[in-house]
Amino acid sequence: MDSASPRAKRPLHIKIFIGLAIGLFAGLIVNFFWGESATLDWLIRNLIAPVGQLFLRIIFMAVIPLIFSALALGVAELGDIRQLGRIGARTLGYTVIVTLISVLIGLFLVNWIQPGTGLSEAERQMLTGSLTVSSVNKTVQSAAEAKSVVQTLLDLIPKNPLADAVGAFDENYRGGGILAVMVFSLFVGLALTLTRSERTETFERFLQGLYDVVMMIIHMGMKLAPLGVACLVFSVVARLGLDVVVILGKFVFVVMAGLLIHLLGVYSLILKYRIKVSPWRFFGRIKEVILTAFSTSSSNVTLPTALRTADQNLGIPRHIGNFVLTLGSTANQNGTALYEGVTVLFLAQFFGVELTLVQQLTVIFAAVLAGIGTAGVPGGSLPVIVLILQSVGVPGEGIGIIFGVDRILDMSRTVINVTGDLTAAMYVARAEGYELELES
Repeated sequence: MDSASPRAKRPLHIKIFIGLAIGLFAGLIVNFFWGESATLDWLIRNLIAPVGQLFLRIIFMAVIPLIFSALALGVAELGDIRQLGRIGARTLGYTVIVTLISVLIGLFLVNWIQPGTGLSEAERQMLTGSLTVSSVNKTVQSAAEAKSVVQTLLDLIPKNPLADAVGAFDENYRGGGILAVMVFSLFVGLALTLTRSERTETFERFLQGLYDVVMMIIHMGMKLAPLGVACLVFSVVARLGLDVVVILGKFVFVVMAGLLIHLLGVYSLILKYRIKVSPWRFFGRIKEVILTAFSTSSSNVTLPTALRTADQNLGIPRHIGNFVLTLGSTANQNGTALYEGVTVLFLAQFFGVELTLVQQLTVIFAAVLAGIGTAGVPGGSLPVIVLILQSVGVPGEGIGIIFGVDRILDMSRTVINVTGDLTAAMYVARAEGYELELES
């Protein structure tokens, strides 16, 4: 007789959902009764938030070795340089086209609904007065320190891969960071493909062992996911409540509507008519990825879960999944691009800045590029938004107006980002002639 308890038999995504629901409802209740309590603030800072951060740190700890081993193996296992070029071109083409569609959806909605023009003067004053000066200054400073396009491209080739690995999650690091680590990993995989020998086979087995070990570390860390998710969501909701969401309701509505249209509309059409699989079965099989993305707000943290889901639930060949999903965790961020476009136009409307057609085209171009290069960590898009704001004549300090709801929208757009990565991997696998488990 099986003595395992029903609790132990629950799938991880169910446990994560339960943790998310507990954190959400407990946060709302606590905010309603003790929202301004100094004791609550102390408890969140010293007890509750650290538990959530412990979960994130265990996963972040494994991200760099995972990216290195997964991407290098993904390239090496292709075994054919022409196939690598073909898969890379298909991934890039998909990324640019689908990201452009997401930005256009957002800009259409924000021009139609005009969320920044319907606020009363009292609400404008309240939002302007709520700016957290230190946070705003920090974000604006990060944008001011942005590198030129030429320097950004040069930094993709790391002078010291270890330095880029160390600084990958440091917001003050000015090198290539995680993108440079990815480029180094691509070169390692490419070199493995070109130098097949007994010695390089030993190194490739080492990479396979490293990949397996890192996935086991992540598996152990994910056991904390339900508790970590509950603490992360509680920390946000207990402090935020619904007041700011109500005031910025039209802005939140436009972003969420755009994200939902892209998630359920664009991805479903791609799945149904280009990949020839059932959208509903696809979404049903990636529930754990969606919940992890929503609760952690990080494509990088969600990457291990996405890799496992692609292999076990979707039947994507591992070398394609490793290549497309690892790159996509930073380079394919449709939800982030949509959010950046909507935010820029919303703040332009808020400050009464009329954007010409050329300026709106500039926003589209910048948002598409930013969606390809924004760091896959919580809040990674904010300095980029400041840069775009300043390029079209909107005060960069206005970014502080949406700080209150950014975390909730960050959680939502991360879902779009990781779902887009899995859809891209499905698209590339189908284009390469592989049979997938899901059928229309």
